[in-house]
Amino acid sequence: MPYAFSLSDVAFLRSAEGERALAECEALPLAGKTRIADVAALRQRFGDRSAAILETVLLRRKAVSKLDSAGRWLFTADALQQASASAVARHRASRLAGRIVHDVTCSVGADLSELAKVASCLGSDVDEVRLAMARHNCPGVPLARADALRPVSRDTVIVADPARRDSAGRRTWRARDFVPPLDELADTYAGRDLVVKYAPGFDFSLAPWAKEVELVSLDGQVRESCLWSAGLATATRRATVLRDGTQWTITDQEPDDIGAAAPGEWIVDPDGAVVRAGLVKHYGARHGLWQLDERIAYLTGDRPPRGVRAFRVLDHGPYSEKALRALLREHEVGRLEILIRGLDLDPDALRRRMKLRGSREATVVLTRIGRAPTAFLCRAERLTD
Repeated sequence: MPYAFSLSDVAFLRSAEGERALAECEALPLAGKTRIADVAALRQRFGDRSAAILETVLLRRKAVSKLDSAGRWLFTADALQQASASAVARHRASRLAGRIVHDVTCSVGADLSELAKVASCLGSDVDEVRLAMARHNCPGVPLARADALRPVSRDTVIVADPARRDSAGRRTWRARDFVPPLDELADTYAGRDLVVKYAPGFDFSLAPWAKEVELVSLDGQVRESCLWSAGLATATRRATVLRDGTQWTITDQEPDDIGAAAPGEWIVDPDGAVVRAGLVKHYGARHGLWQLDERIAYLTGDRPPRGVRAFRVLDHGPYSEKALRALLREHEVGRLEILIRGLDLDPDALRRRMKLRGSREATVVLTRIGRAPTAFLCRAERLTD
């Protein structure tokens, strides 16, 4: 079970004594053969405070890949898990630059810290421990203890990130079980500019008030969705891709006039944010690509987008395990990446059945064209010119 911080813990951790204790703990490996001895030394040195110190240092280490300022922040385990990555929060904040923004579920301040760089903002939360941590993490930002469903600000853009776990701590996808519930949140701020962060798998039809749905991916992983009310929406569907410090976006306002045709020299698997936002055709039209099948998200063409990992087609034909095994043997493939869409196959089980023995590396794309299962033997490349 994660450690339950108290207000007393937060006050200690923010003090000069607490900072010294955290620095002392941070110097310990806290892993491998010395872990037990390290923890015992902490308990002897700091007594009842040792659990809060240890948990904070471990959470900071875990947060390094997610948050820019992880080395000085205070967290609870649940707050860190739900917090937006800094790059994602920074992108969302950029759409609200120059506005007056109220984060009504500010938690420990992951979104608030990015908003404060580009907008006038304030934060509130019902959890007094997380709010105390936010005061440490976001110095100078006005904070108040308040229920998100009881408005305490006027004429502000409302930003909310409802908790997606039920009373037993289990992840839930039912909007009525979110805290606060989505429909109550929308009713409370009806007529105001509203931004709500949700998990990527959310059923957007449950939020009729949202006029734009944005899917955001970071370094190849779809991280979250964001719902934008009428006054903030600039499209109906949007995909934003953040990778290696760069960013691009595509919306349903762009052309989508592509069809399906015979395979080109390359296969392109669009970023997950593009697929989940339903913008595969728009992405294809932007880059001169077409579909293999109108119901499948793979694209094909004679040149892939620059910088995108794509798959140069070496051979292709009807799929069967026997034919694929022979093809892999012919090309001396020993290391195989398997991508599947439109077919009910387990890639790991299939890879074992191929009994690979060659020295070359390849990717096989398995999909359906019409009703015909089809295999493409490919080489993964990334064009940079």
